[in-house]
This record gives sequence, structure tokens and C-alpha cells, in this order.
Amino acid sequence: MFEYIGVIHIHSVFSDGSGEVPEIAEFGKECGLDYLILTDHNTLRALQEGYERWYDNTLLLVGCEINDKMNQNHLLAMGISETISTRIPAKEYTKKVKELGGISFIAHPHEKRSSMTQHPPYPWTEWECKDFDGIEIWNHMSEWMEGLTEQNKYNYIIHPLRSIVGPTEETLGVWDKLNLERKVVGIGGVDAHAHKLNLLGFFEMEVFPYKVLFKSVRTHVITEEKLNPSKDSRDIVHAKNLIYKALRNGSCFISNYYYGDAKGFRFFAEDGEHIHQMGESLPFIEKIKLRVILPNISATIKLVRNGELVDAIDGFDAEFKVKEPGVYRVEVFLNQNAWIFSNHIRIGL
Repeated sequence: MFEYIGVIHIHSVFSDGSGEVPEIAEFGKECGLDYLILTDHNTLRALQEGYERWYDNTLLLVGCEINDKMNQNHLLAMGISETISTRIPAKEYTKKVKELGGISFIAHPHEKRSSMTQHPPYPWTEWECKDFDGIEIWNHMSEWMEGLTEQNKYNYIIHPLRSIVGPTEETLGVWDKLNLERKVVGIGGVDAHAHKLNLLGFFEMEVFPYKVLFKSVRTHVITEEKLNPSKDSRDIVHAKNLIYKALRNGSCFISNYYYGDAKGFRFFAEDGEHIHQMGESLPFIEKIKLRVILPNISATIKLVRNGELVDAIDGFDAEFKVKEPGVYRVEVFLNQNAWIFSNHIRIGL
């Protein structure tokens, strides 16, 4: 198995971001990222103009963020080659992404930000829809803006990484509940725009610089094959398919790099004969064990079953015996800070 670390949910000058695509890719390279997924609003211009490629060892992929005519129900669509109308309901464009062979993730599903009237919340309301592949359980910009107040705004602007606490209990609860019905993959997003604000009438400051946000919420994918950085279009397509397959299958986890490098984290099930990774399902038998391995850092490992905390261990690793069927995932807290969130392993469902 091979692990690749990337950042999802990025906007460029092709929609409402301030960065040119090659510039964004360069920031990704500087941060040591293996992949980036651009999701400009309702456009695939970056794809059409040939920006989806390797930039040395960083692969930039192009998706888009779709919304309805009321600018609600934002959906991150990946692996599609044509744009979809914003005049149709969320249920229809989510289905359309699936029909086109793409994958989709609900963006900032429970957004409630109210600090800036010019930037209202964009929550997801079409929960009867069943065609999305997953949800963004952690969105940096949404959490930042929801915590922004008149009293802390200068501190938030100067230190955007310190303000991030973790996914909301509401989003985690809905995610766990959905997984009791079917596999719904969790990803992390930064929602990077690199907005520039004018302070005090004469001083311009960039809020959420790409290079800063690329050091916060990351999504790690586990692939069965090694990616091959190459200008060959076949290698680009193959690498793209491997990353999207991992995201579709839930063979991935989310981390906050600000608190520590999570590369090397593993969560898997052993049934005595086989190893089952995140995103997989297996029948329930008495001898199943869930194992967690941390990257040479001792932290608090919490086991969650069907949305409920069932056990917690402090250490470099952990082993849990499975006593009953359910959907299992782990949360890891480093010095009481939310650090790693795995995807689920489904047992006996």
C-alpha cells in the first residue's frame, strides 16, 4: 500500500480565488504535497486549458464546485469532463455527476457562519439525495469564519491555523448515521481562495494564503499502486484514477498538519486471515480485531462505533477487539487537539 497526501477544495482565478493555477501548484510543491484538487465554482476551465498534470512530484487534478440557482447545496465534483447546469436541483446534478462516471462530495454540509453578511452560509439541505459519494467532514474556511468575531478578527487573520478546532459534532453525527445505511466517505477540505482584504483603508493583507492553508487540513489516500510522476498522458490518467478510486472507496483519512505530520497512520481490521482497510466491509466473527498505528507519536486514540465512543487508549498504537457488528472509525487527539479522523470499516452490516 502507498500513501499520498493532498489538499482538496481549492479555488483559483478561474472562479473566486486569487491565485493562478501554476502558482497554486508551486505552493503545493513547496509544502511537499503529492496531489491537489482544484474545485473552481461551476467551471472546468483549468482542465480544458491543460492545467491538470504533474508539476514535478505534485499532481494537480481539476474538479469543480457545483451549486443550485439559490447558491446553496454546494457539491465537489471530481472525475468529470463537462460542466453541469446550476439551474437544476441538487438532487439532479448529484445524479448527473454519477452518470458521468465522476465522484461527488458534499461541501461544508452544516455551514452556519454569520460573521460577514457578504459571505453567508452555504449548507446542504437535499439530504434525501443518495447519489453523493461522501461529505466534507472538516472544512478549514467554514470553521474559521464560524468562529470569527469582532473581538478576535485580527488574531484570526494573523494566525489562521490556530483557530481550527475540529469537525463539528453535527457533521460527524450525520456522517456516522449515513454510514449505517451505506458507505459515505469522509474527506477534508481547505476551501482556499487566498482572499485579499484592505485593512484600515491602506493596508492590504491576504487572508487564507494558499501556502498557509496547505499546512492545515489534508486528506491522505492509500493506493494499491505507486504513482508515477510523468508528462505522459497515460501516466497522468492512471495516477488520477488511483487517487479517485481511493477517495471513492474510502481508503483515506483526514489530518490537521498544523498539529503534526500524520503520514504513516493506519487503521485496519484483522479477522485472522485477511487485513481489511478503511472503506471496506467484512462479515462479523468473534475474532476480529481493529488495529491503529500512529507515526511514532503518542496520542489519544478514540474508537467510535455507530457514532458512539466505545473505547480510548493513549499510546503509539492500539488494538481493539470487536464485540458486535457496526461501523467503526477512530479519532486521534494530539495534546487534546483534533489531529486524525479515519474513514469507517463496516463490520457485519
